Amino acid sequence: MQNIDKKVIEAWFVTIPPGMACMRDDRTKETWSVAIDAFKLGKYPVTQDIYQAVTGENPSAFAGRQLPVETVSWIDAANFCNALSESLGKDKCYTINLETENVTFNSTANGFRLPTEAEWQYACQAGTKEIRYGVLSEIAWYKENSAHSTREVGQKEPNDWGLYDMLGNVWEWCSDIYDKSVYGTYRVFRGGGWCDQERSVMATTRRRSHPFSFKIDDLGFRIAINPEK
Repeated sequence: MQNIDKKVIEAWFVTIPPGMACMRDDRTKETWSVAIDAFKLGKYPVTQDIYQAVTGENPSAFAGRQLPVETVSWIDAANFCNALSESLGKDKCYTINLETENVTFNSTANGFRLPTEAEWQYACQAGTKEIRYGVLSEIAWYKENSAHSTREVGQKEPNDWGLYDMLGNVWEWCSDIYDKSVYGTYRVFRGGGWCDQERSVMATTRRRSHPFSFKIDDLGFRIAINPEK
């Protein structure tokens, strides 16, 4: 692991105010609301330079220091969060047993973590209930404009809270289990990717897959942290 500059990491974060997320599952037609406490969220998806500095590895299919890291499983993302927390003297959010594939999440720890999907959607919508925070071609890399690849983070317009690439470029893993009764330990990912059609690139689109085995070249993550008390 390289030396991680704490100031560089801190500068990546935007403070998200408290509020309410209005959620919907198109598969079950269920709707529900989630109260959101204030938290901090990365301005960008985790880039390959930061991922490699923390883990010593770069699994990405498309190489570039400022491209989002991709081809990472959910557990890869959780391990990154733990490693970054440890390097900066913070408490780990995840306790991981690789043999049993059991994961315990401490939501009150002061370390880095993946956002919950309610936090993710709320932050993406920037306090509104819109499915997008602007004209898609101006805010996102998707099938029509990506040239068949991920693109450097921060090149499109941010939302009103200063978050970039919340839609398009890469899908982003969230902390949550999707539906344990139907899909077991499958975890949620959000946001759409570089090879998706317009209809899939929305703040409300939900997808899921296996947390240990699923990884693909349009799926990455961004990190969150609880505010200091």
